[in-house]
Amino acid sequence: MLEEGTRRLRVGFIGCGGHAWRNIFPALQVAPVELVATCDLDEARARRFAREFGAERSYTDFREMIGKERLEACYIVTGYDREGRPLHAEIAKECMQLGAHAWIEKPPSRTTAEIDDLIQVSRETGKLTMVGFKKAFTPAATHLKEVIGGERFGRVSHAYIRYPLALMTEADKSDPTSGRYLSFLDHIVHPASLLTYLFGPARRLLYRQSFNGAGWATIEFGGEVIVALQCAAGQAATSFLERLEVVGEGANITVDNGVKLTYYRPGGSRGAGGYGGATDYIGEVEAGPVRWEPEFSLGVQCNKALFLLGYAPEVAEFARCLLEDRVPTRGGLEHARQVMAIFEAFLGPEGEWVAVE
Repeated sequence: MLEEGTRRLRVGFIGCGGHAWRNIFPALQVAPVELVATCDLDEARARRFAREFGAERSYTDFREMIGKERLEACYIVTGYDREGRPLHAEIAKECMQLGAHAWIEKPPSRTTAEIDDLIQVSRETGKLTMVGFKKAFTPAATHLKEVIGGERFGRVSHAYIRYPLALMTEADKSDPTSGRYLSFLDHIVHPASLLTYLFGPARRLLYRQSFNGAGWATIEFGGEVIVALQCAAGQAATSFLERLEVVGEGANITVDNGVKLTYYRPGGSRGAGGYGGATDYIGEVEAGPVRWEPEFSLGVQCNKALFLLGYAPEVAEFARCLLEDRVPTRGGLEHARQVMAIFEAFLGPEGEWVAVE
C-alpha cells in the first residue's frame, strides 16, 4: 500500500478491454497515481470501467480527456488497426504532443522507424513514453540480473530461452495482417525484451524453422553472449510455458515459468572422491544450489500474479520515474527500439545471419 500523503500523478486510461481490466487497471492500486478518467470508443464501456475502478469521469476521445482533465500521464492499452499496426505508438505520440506522458502496452509498434519517431517527439516535448515489457519487470528477472552481474558468477558465456512461438513463413512476412505475423509480433517482444534487458542490444541472428513454425534462433548480443531461442510451437497445452538459463564461469542460473529461480553457485563438487570415486551426490552444502519460488500460502502482495508476472512493477515504475524526474532504462524507448530491431531481423531470410540494426 502507498503511504498516506504520497504524491500521486493525475492519470487517464485509454482503452477499456479485457486485458486492461484483468491486468493493468488492478495494478494501478499499487502505483502512485490518481485515476481521474477513462477513455474508450465504446462510451458504455468507458463509463463502466470508470465506475468499477474509481475514476471520476469517462470519455470517448482521449484528446478531449487530456485537455479537460489536465492529465499528467496516460496509460494506453489498445489493439491493432486494419493494417495490422499496433495503435499504441500513434496515440502515445499525440499524448506527448498534448502535454501528457504515456505508458503503452506491448508491442509498442511494428517498426523501429515508429520508435525513432516517438524518440524524436519525446525530445521535442520533454515527455516520456514507457513500454510495458512485463517479462523484464518480473521479480525473477530483476534478481537474475543481479546474480549474473556479480563477480562470483563470472562473465556470461551463453544462455538458452524457451518460449511458445511460431516463426513466420515467407508468405506471412509479406502480409502484416496474417494471423501468424500478428501472433509473432505480439509475442516475440516477451523473450526479446527480457534478453535485451539482461544482455543489451542484439548484434545479429540466424533462425531455422520446422513445418509448424517451431524452430531455433541463435542470437548474438554484443558479440560476446550467445543465446539460443527455442520457439516451442506445438508444445502441449499442459506443458510448462517458458524457461531461461544463463551460464557464466563455473556457475549457472535458471528461471522456470517466470517464477522459480535456481542459482547453481560456483565452487564445490558432486561429492568427495571426484569422478568415478564419489559415493555422495550431495557435495558441499555451502556451494549447493539456491532456489527461490513463491509459496502461494499467505495473502501478501509478493504472491499475487500482478507482481509475479511483472504488471504491477512496470505500471508503478512508470509513475515513479515521472515523480522522481528520471528516464526509465527498463521499458524506455531505447529498450523498445532494441526489441523491435530483433523483430525486424526475423523478417530477413531463414538460414542466414541477419544483422540487427
